[in-house]
Amino acid sequence: MGQNPTSQKDTDSIPPSQRLTAGDPADGPHSPAPGTPTPSLVMPEPLPSQSDGPSSHAPIPLTPSLSAPGILRRIDRADLIRIAVVVACAIIVLFQVEWPSPRLPVVALIGLVVGLWPIMVEAWHDLRQRRMSMELSMLIAIVAAAAIGEWVTALVVCAFVLAAEILEDLTMDRGHDALTDLMSFLPTDVRLLGEGGQTTTVPLDQVRVGHVIVVPPGGKLSVDGEVVIGESSVDQSRITGESLPVEVGVGHAVFAGSVNQTGLLHVRATRVGAESSYGQIVESVKQAQSSRAPVQGLADRLAAYLVYVALAAAIVTLIVTHDWRSTISVVLVAGACGVAAGTPLAVLAAIVRSARHGAFVKGGVHLEQLSSVDTVVFDKTGTLTIGQPRVVKVRPVGTLPKSSSLSTSSLAQPALATADTTTTHATPNTTPSAPSITTPSAADILRYAAAVEAGSEHPLGVAIFDHARRLGLTLPVAEDFAYTPGLGVAAVVEGHRVSVGKAPDHGRRGGDPTMTGQGGIGPTTPGQVDDEPASSDQVDDHPSSSGQVDDDSVTTQVHVTVDGQVVGIIALADTVRDSAAQAVADLQAMTIRTIMLTGDRADVARAVGKQVGITDARGGLLPDEKLTVIDAERADGHRVAMVGDGVNDAPALAHATVGIAMGSGTEIARHSADIVLISSDLDDLAAVIDTARRARAIVWFNFVGTLIVDAIGMGLAAFSLIGPTTAAAIHVVSETAFILNSARLLPHRR
Repeated sequence: MGQNPTSQKDTDSIPPSQRLTAGDPADGPHSPAPGTPTPSLVMPEPLPSQSDGPSSHAPIPLTPSLSAPGILRRIDRADLIRIAVVVACAIIVLFQVEWPSPRLPVVALIGLVVGLWPIMVEAWHDLRQRRMSMELSMLIAIVAAAAIGEWVTALVVCAFVLAAEILEDLTMDRGHDALTDLMSFLPTDVRLLGEGGQTTTVPLDQVRVGHVIVVPPGGKLSVDGEVVIGESSVDQSRITGESLPVEVGVGHAVFAGSVNQTGLLHVRATRVGAESSYGQIVESVKQAQSSRAPVQGLADRLAAYLVYVALAAAIVTLIVTHDWRSTISVVLVAGACGVAAGTPLAVLAAIVRSARHGAFVKGGVHLEQLSSVDTVVFDKTGTLTIGQPRVVKVRPVGTLPKSSSLSTSSLAQPALATADTTTTHATPNTTPSAPSITTPSAADILRYAAAVEAGSEHPLGVAIFDHARRLGLTLPVAEDFAYTPGLGVAAVVEGHRVSVGKAPDHGRRGGDPTMTGQGGIGPTTPGQVDDEPASSDQVDDHPSSSGQVDDDSVTTQVHVTVDGQVVGIIALADTVRDSAAQAVADLQAMTIRTIMLTGDRADVARAVGKQVGITDARGGLLPDEKLTVIDAERADGHRVAMVGDGVNDAPALAHATVGIAMGSGTEIARHSADIVLISSDLDDLAAVIDTARRARAIVWFNFVGTLIVDAIGMGLAAFSLIGPTTAAAIHVVSETAFILNSARLLPHRR
C-alpha cells in the first residue's frame, strides 16, 4: 500500500468530529447510530508527576540493543590471550625447548598455569559443592598427562578445552541475544495524546490504561490497545507470527510489538507494560532462563554419571593395560557438556520460537509437558468460534399490501451475496409500490432492522447493525424507539412501525415458546413461519465455506415486522474461527486426539464439531462436568491439553496436563493457563506443539548421541587406538556439535 499523505499538523491533533454512516468502513462495532456526531475522545487521567508513587503497571525492562559485532569482538580478550599463550608454549615445547630440564620445562609450566587457571577455579568450586563436573575431570586428565611427561599433549588438550568453552559461550549467547532482542524492541518513549489534541513525548513506563498514544507510520506499538482513529497496515509478525501485514481500523485490537506501516493511528491503551502481550512474552522468556525444566535436571545427572563412568573406565584401563596414555585418553574423550549446556539452550530456543509464533509459554516445564500431549480438548464459544453472533442470512418471508410504501427494488441485487467485497449504497425509494401485492427485498429488511437496532447494546442488535454497515447500506433515521420486554424493540422508520424481535402473533403460529424479546431469541427452524412464502432473495454474508455453521437448526432467528406484518427473518449464529478446521486437521495429523466440550446445546456442539472436524463433540456441560471429563481422560493415561477462553474454563485449564488460553479470553483464563495464544489464532496452537516436539527430539538426540560417542570413544581409547590429543579433539567436536544442534531452534534475529 502507498504512504498516507499525513502532515505533521495532522499528527499533532485529533481530526474534527465526523458524522458516521453505516457504510463508513472505519466504524467500530459499537459506533453511534447513523446521523449522529461522533462523540469526542474521553481524555485519560493526567500523567503522574515524578513525585507520584510507583506505577501500578510494571514497565517492561529494557536493555540497549546489541549490534552485530564480529565473532572476535564477542569473545573476551583475556580468553583469546590465554589460548594464544598456551598454543605458543606448546609450539616452543614441541621444538624441544625444555629448559631447565625435559622433566620440568618452565615454558610448559607457564602455559599450563595460564591456561588452567579458569579451569582450576571452576573445578575448585565444584569440589566445594561436592559435585563431579567435566571441568574437574579435564583438570585431572591434563595434570596426569603432564605428570607422565606428555607436556605437549597437556598443553594442546588445555587449548582444546579453552576453545570449547569459548564456542559454548558464543552459542549460548545466541539464546541470551534472543531475549535481549525481545526486550530492546519496544520504544522507550511514546507520543501521548493530551488535552486539546496536543501530543507529548513521555517515557513508556508512564503510560496507563486508557491513555491514547499516537503511532506514526513506521512507528512501533508499545501497548496493547484499540484503534480509535485511523487506518493502516500493521506488521504483527513479532507478536503473532503472521507473515503478512494486517489491515486495521477504528475498533480493531492491536498488540504491543507490532510495527505500524502506512497510516497514522491513535490507539487507546488496554494493557501496558508487563501486562501487554509483548510484556508477557518477555516475562515468559526470562522465567525460562531462571527456571529449570525436569529434562534439564536429567541432563545434569547424565553429565555427572558420565564423568563417574569415565573415571571408573580409566581406572580399569590402567589396571589392565598399565598404559597411562590410554588411561588419560579415556578420561579426555568422555564429555557431556553438549547435553548439560545444550538442553537448557533447546528449551530457551523453543520458548523464544513459540513467542515468534504468537504463543508465550510460562516455563520450560510446561513446554516439556506440551511435547508429550496426546489429547487436545477444546472449549467451543470463544475458542473454536469467535464468541460473537453474526448475521448469516436474511430471508424475506412475507408480503406487503398495496397501502405499504416500503421500497422493494432499491437493493434487490445478487451482488449482496458477496457483500464482503462489494459495497452498495442505497437510498430509500419514496415512490409507492405499484403492484397490489409486494415482496420486500432482503436488503430492505436489513436496512429497516439495522435502523431500529442502531442504538442497541444487545449483542444481536449490534450484530445486525454491523452487518448492514459491512454491506455499505445507508440507513434511514429511526424515531419513537421503544423496547417491550418479551417482544423486542420497535421504532418508526420512514413512516412505518418496524419491530425487531418476536413475531407479534408468535404463540398462535406455533413458534418456540423459549423465545424472548429484543434479540434474546431461541433457536428456531424455517418451518415456524409456515404460511409466509420464503423468497430466494437472501443475503448470506457468511457462507459455510468461510467459517459459518450453515445449519438453520442452530441459528438464532429474529423476526422483522412492518406495520404488524412479518416481512422477514434474520438468522444469526456464532462464527467458527477461520483457523479452527485447519488447526484441528494439523493436530490430528500429529496423531493427537481432539475433543470439544461446551455448555451449549448438543445439536450446536455436533454442528460445530462437524464443521471443524471433531467427531467427539459433547454439549450441555457445566464447568464441573468439563472438569470431570478432563480428570477422566488423565485417569485413563492420556496427557491432555485444554484450550479455553472463559471464566468457566479456568478449572479445566488448571487440571489439564497443560492449560492453553486464548489471548482474547478472560483474565482468569489467561492466569490459570500455562500457555497463552496471544492472537487467538488456532494455527499458533499446532505450531507451538510442533516446536515443543522438536525441542524434545533435539534433547533426546543429544542424549543418545552423547552416550554413543562417549562409549565408542572410551572403547577406542582403552585399546590405545586413539591418543590423548585425538580424544580431546573428539570431546570438543562432539560437544560443539550437540550444542549447535540445540541452537537450530533459535529464530533468526529481525
